[in-house]
Amino acid sequence: MKTKLAFLAGILLGLSSCSKNYIYRIEGKLSNLEDSVVYAVFEKEDYNIVDTVACTKPGQFVIEQKTEGFNNVTVYFENKSRWVTAYLKPGDKVSLSGDARYPLLIQVKGGRINEQLSAVKKQLSPLLKEYTDLAGQLRRKENDSLEETEITSMISNINIQMNEQVIAYIKEHPDEEASVVLIDMFFTEADDTRRMDELLAMMDPQLKNFYLTRELEQFSIRAKRTALGAEAPGFSLKNVYGKTMNLGSFPNKYLLLAFTAPWCDMCQTEDLYLDQVISQYSRDQVDVLLVSLDSDQEEVRNMLTKDTIQWNLVTDSAGQATMMLDLYNVSALPRCFLIDEEGQILLKTDNGTEIKQTLEKLLTEEEEEEEQDE
Repeated sequence: MKTKLAFLAGILLGLSSCSKNYIYRIEGKLSNLEDSVVYAVFEKEDYNIVDTVACTKPGQFVIEQKTEGFNNVTVYFENKSRWVTAYLKPGDKVSLSGDARYPLLIQVKGGRINEQLSAVKKQLSPLLKEYTDLAGQLRRKENDSLEETEITSMISNINIQMNEQVIAYIKEHPDEEASVVLIDMFFTEADDTRRMDELLAMMDPQLKNFYLTRELEQFSIRAKRTALGAEAPGFSLKNVYGKTMNLGSFPNKYLLLAFTAPWCDMCQTEDLYLDQVISQYSRDQVDVLLVSLDSDQEEVRNMLTKDTIQWNLVTDSAGQATMMLDLYNVSALPRCFLIDEEGQILLKTDNGTEIKQTLEKLLTEEEEEEEQDE
């Protein structure tokens, strides 16, 4: 499932209109909604606008937008931890209904795309509910390693079943914009775009002009730019101390480029084993560059003074991190790239254990080769 990063990357904040003269109107009625504030991100291809709305009654809200030209709106709730997306046509009145604990099951009514997607959701509802429950168990970290392995396997099996049903729908409806949306929801894998490319090739040529088709084609191009074995895209950044960093700053060594954020539970350096990597290996062998969606450089520098490790850290000052997210096609956090001495991408992962094991294997092999040469 796609994880939304655009909301956290510096979008324009506004207040919802009380006027009746609107282009788009979204009415929400969600049960079990605990937070009384929701955020609506109206998205165009070139910019976004955010409306902040307070519920008029428990779980009920109305969002009106007078600016036209938006393709979709994503409504965030429960302190921005959950969301649902609706697709927009001028004059459509869109309604959201369902259980806030199960955002994947929320029904979106109003407009052809939303109606078709809601029908697909209804068909997938048992799988979507089970997926949400299992994912919640993993996030709570209340399981031992064996249970986590079993849950992960169950989630993988659910994904396979959902993908099969979604592919069948797409093949039956190659001329529907909803099919392109489903490709976006289920098959935008940054590591491998082959399935997405195959499904896009099946779409009716008339859908070439659909905004999301263009976005997915661009996504595919960016994904190939950071494919395994590709030359890592070059960059020039300033770290929190004002020093310029680029690929040339890490000569003749492995570089672990890690994308993180302070609000991301899985992004902590200890969870990714980055602390162990820095401690275990010489900086002549392996170095780490952290790119974090922080905005306060001074606060970050103060935090670093309390850390025994001297990190190379780049924050989102002047949009640096946001630019890097786009350059490296990062759509979910955390995300780590292991780049070799020649500047090629060897590994893309969000798993600290995989980072450790890969580095151990590579450096052990190098040591054995050096011993044989002697």
